[in-house]
Amino acid sequence: MTAHKTPVSVLVVIHTADGQVLLMERADAPGFWQSVTGSQDAGETLEQTAIREVREETGLDASEFELTPWTIETRFEIYERWRHRYAPGVTHNTEHVFGLKLPAPLPVTLAPREHLRYLWLPWEKAAERCFSPSNAAAIRLLPARL
Repeated sequence: MTAHKTPVSVLVVIHTADGQVLLMERADAPGFWQSVTGSQDAGETLEQTAIREVREETGLDASEFELTPWTIETRFEIYERWRHRYAPGVTHNTEHVFGLKLPAPLPVTLAPREHLRYLWLPWEKAAERCFSPSNAAAIRLLPARL
């Protein structure tokens, strides 16, 4: 049996200077689009988690670009369909938001077990497409950060 996930995660909004945002469709929930997200591993800083998750989910090396903590924390109830990944009784997760600015929309290499396809969209359209309210809210903050 694999270890339970830690209820602390990162959300990395990958974007360009002109406000285009990368979204990926979840393999375990077709139709659910999101930014890079993932749980912190034991001993990792949040920045290390962000860099690892970006590499695992997109093939990009976040350390080659501008990775910025947005100092936003969102505590939310874990969707019932994914609770089995956490220790019994764990119902909430705390998500920490980062931005990763790329020079242009780049092709990415998806982890096939995690995502089906990806899109680059203007931030407004990306926010509308996200299934996660916290992900959509983070994307809507992007214009003030450009």
